[in-house]
Amino acid sequence: MLSEPVGSLIIKNAVPTIITMMITAIYNTADTFFVSKLGTSASGAVGVTFTLMFLMQACAFTIGMGSGSITSRALGAEDFKKANTYCSTAIFTAFTVGVLFTIFGNLFRESLVRHLGSTPTILPYALDYARYILFGAPFIITSFAMNNLMRFQGRAAFSMIGMISGGILNMLLDPLFIFVFGLGISGAAIATLISQIVSFSILLSMFVRKKSLAELSHKHISRSLKTYSDIITTGLPSFFRQGMGALSGIFLNRQAAFWGAVTLSLAATSTLAADAGVAGMAICNRVDKLLLAIAIGLGQGFQPVCGMNYGAKKFDRVRQSYSFLVKVSASVMSVSAVLVFVFAPEIVRFFRDDDAVVAVGALALRAQACVLPFHSLIFGTNMLLQVAGEKKSATFLSSMRQGLFFIPCIFLLPHLARLFGAEEILGVQLTQSVCDMLAAICSVPFTVSFFRKLKNKG
Repeated sequence: MLSEPVGSLIIKNAVPTIITMMITAIYNTADTFFVSKLGTSASGAVGVTFTLMFLMQACAFTIGMGSGSITSRALGAEDFKKANTYCSTAIFTAFTVGVLFTIFGNLFRESLVRHLGSTPTILPYALDYARYILFGAPFIITSFAMNNLMRFQGRAAFSMIGMISGGILNMLLDPLFIFVFGLGISGAAIATLISQIVSFSILLSMFVRKKSLAELSHKHISRSLKTYSDIITTGLPSFFRQGMGALSGIFLNRQAAFWGAVTLSLAATSTLAADAGVAGMAICNRVDKLLLAIAIGLGQGFQPVCGMNYGAKKFDRVRQSYSFLVKVSASVMSVSAVLVFVFAPEIVRFFRDDDAVVAVGALALRAQACVLPFHSLIFGTNMLLQVAGEKKSATFLSSMRQGLFFIPCIFLLPHLARLFGAEEILGVQLTQSVCDMLAAICSVPFTVSFFRKLKNKG
């Protein structure tokens, strides 16, 4: 990590991480594909419940990336006691948070699903799906936390095994439970639950079998509030990145349902039109997350390289690794953007052959394709600041894309669209791409400021 060329190190760490991210995104997308065969309302339910998964991931990434960043720097400085403490504390904390999700989520499940943006016709499907997802919360949250801890130690190949095993199993079980056993949308959720338990078991075995550089043991669990505070504050950028994603998902579902009912020309009830709006945006977001898995995977391959070299005060290698990340990520995203822009209608129709759903999803997907290359700056800068311990800057930057920008835009842009003579749903379709562009622009001064400070340190 401290001597090999940074480019080859990043690629070596990124390849298993990208595969992991892609498989995770694919099996999430597989749920959308198979459930969509049950109807537009069922397809919308997956989009609604996906927001719940974002909330779980917000907690998981906060704990996993917060502790992982600290563990990475501790290993670079050869402080193994500190690495063991933060690693063990994080894993036990993640499981506890998951248990709380299961208890309180199921107690208030109907209210929760309604607030996530469910329409009356989507609600029965969303309740069935959410029930099993909530039971799996301890395994989902802990799996993502352990995955991040392994990555930050340069053990991405081991984390890949755990995540991929669960992902492939989920894709195999989906059609079996949904159609063969006739469990409908509950079958998709049960398949996800089983796959997450498998991933959890495999990842946990990696720590038990000493495949981790940091040791997992109840003896290392910290009793100091500072340890928990360090994990949370360092992981806050991830919390805002994922948490704001969940919050924006709620507003997106609500706005897509409302303006879908108002503007979609359907020979059907307004409720079904609302479901088409939610389903179209849900499919678009699933495909977008699948594409972003590449950029995020490259960024996560960069993080252990950056963290260990930053901890060892090899700042030239930090600069080199960031430059390599941005160039490669932008190139890959540009190719993906062209393909998605050209085939957007076919991609959406692959999931749901419904003209109204395609009308909403295809245009939104094309808009998001136009800004894909700029994610190299958004994720690259955010991950750089987080791994270097620049907590305030990283947190502020991560809150922009799906928080500070998204929330006002999702309400303002539909009215601006109407002002310029377009249908209001256009504002909903363009919101994420507008926010991504603004976030990329704002990333530039953060990057310049960081490297100026680094030059003074070096």
